[in-house]
Amino acid sequence: MSNYPEEIFKNVISHAKEYGFVFPSSEIYDGLSAVYDYGQNGAELKNNLKTYWWKAMVQMNENIVGLDAAIFMHPKVWEASGHVAGFADPMIDNKDSKKRYRADQLLEDKIALYDSEGKTDLAEELQLEMDKALKAEDLPRLRELIIEHNIKCPVSGTANWTDVRQFNLMFSTQMGALAEESDVVYLRPETAQGIFVNYLNVQKSGRMKIPFGIAQIGKAFRNEVIARQFIIRMREFEQMEMQFFVRPGTQKEWFERWKQVRLKWHLALGTSPEKYRFHEHTKLAFYADAAFDIEFEFPFGFKEVEGIHSRTDFDLSQHQKYSGKKLQYFDPEINQNYVPYVIETSIGLDRLFLLTMINAYEEEDLSTEERADSRVVLRLHPCLAPVKAAIFPLTKKDGLPEKAREIMDRLKVDFNLQYEEKDAIGKRYRRQDAIGTPFCITVDHQTLEDNTVTIRYRDTMQQERVNAADLDRIIGDLVSWKNVL
Repeated sequence: MSNYPEEIFKNVISHAKEYGFVFPSSEIYDGLSAVYDYGQNGAELKNNLKTYWWKAMVQMNENIVGLDAAIFMHPKVWEASGHVAGFADPMIDNKDSKKRYRADQLLEDKIALYDSEGKTDLAEELQLEMDKALKAEDLPRLRELIIEHNIKCPVSGTANWTDVRQFNLMFSTQMGALAEESDVVYLRPETAQGIFVNYLNVQKSGRMKIPFGIAQIGKAFRNEVIARQFIIRMREFEQMEMQFFVRPGTQKEWFERWKQVRLKWHLALGTSPEKYRFHEHTKLAFYADAAFDIEFEFPFGFKEVEGIHSRTDFDLSQHQKYSGKKLQYFDPEINQNYVPYVIETSIGLDRLFLLTMINAYEEEDLSTEERADSRVVLRLHPCLAPVKAAIFPLTKKDGLPEKAREIMDRLKVDFNLQYEEKDAIGKRYRRQDAIGTPFCITVDHQTLEDNTVTIRYRDTMQQERVNAADLDRIIGDLVSWKNVL
């Protein structure tokens, strides 16, 4: 059994591939760096995470509505948002390995190393210096810090570094029939701008009163030079964002409220609270007046999974300026026109997926004095499990498969099920444990006599005899969204 975080992380990655959760993209052509595909079980788990977020955000809040904006947007959108001029990362190259790295991430890794070695003074000092350099956009100072702290390239092992340069992360392409006459458009690097440019459309067509929110789930694209830690940092990723429009002057109280609401949402799935922490941004974007991350403790350290940002009126004011269209709101309560302030909550869905897999993954020792035994089990919340129940006929004869199919046909309208009749029952249980199926239902000879089946629970491995007619209710109660919402 693995106890080391690095080993567990490696095991989760191989488990994700072996059991149809995540595959390297275009793998038969040796893959494409930092791009991944979600397999049959991964797609189900991902959809369930989206459903959980959408229900909590849109269905449970009368003043929040959904949107699905296009990936392509008018190029001026990205000028207004500041992405064309300022969406860049500080990059540094190692001359020997020809590898490119993000300067701030090299420094962050060194800070984490100092922490793990108990050198907290050095860690704090470096953090302070790095924050100062990033805030001042002092690129030469970032390089000096890398050299002062003897940071070497992980590939070549040398400290033969170039200068630090800014590198724009947006993918650009041409729109139009002829390349020489076409306009440059960008693949969106975030989903928020689609909400801002539709703010007025939604507000008017939905007769929305402030405060109100617009939620969206969608793909975004960043030309990340450093692709690492599996699906933590990818070039094509999915975001779940909600922009909440408020009256200026009320943003602090809404910001605090959304911080608590969002953390509660994460904890409702049963994750240990010690695994989460709030991290306050020391370097705020120039337009923000508050920013916190919800961080989760992955095997490789705490990483952001959700950002909560108070963005003031920057976005709507910028789009008002660049488009020449008024994006104000008339507030009848105070008899005043104003550009609303915005509180943003933004989750990286792929990071949330990885968090969920790591949190659920367990290598369990089941050995007794008589024999050695173990299993790998994904203890996913039943709401999130890709397959809600598996149905097994005990044998392939005596009418048991037909009876099992009859039960399956009745239940599959409401639940995603799997039918399996190959191998011994114990082997079938192990396969379902590995993909996180909460219940296995066995149809045996007694079923033909009294219509009862054996239901076996994933987490406890306990079994009980129940009436097949009650399965809808039993499974329904246990996988209901009511349990988390």
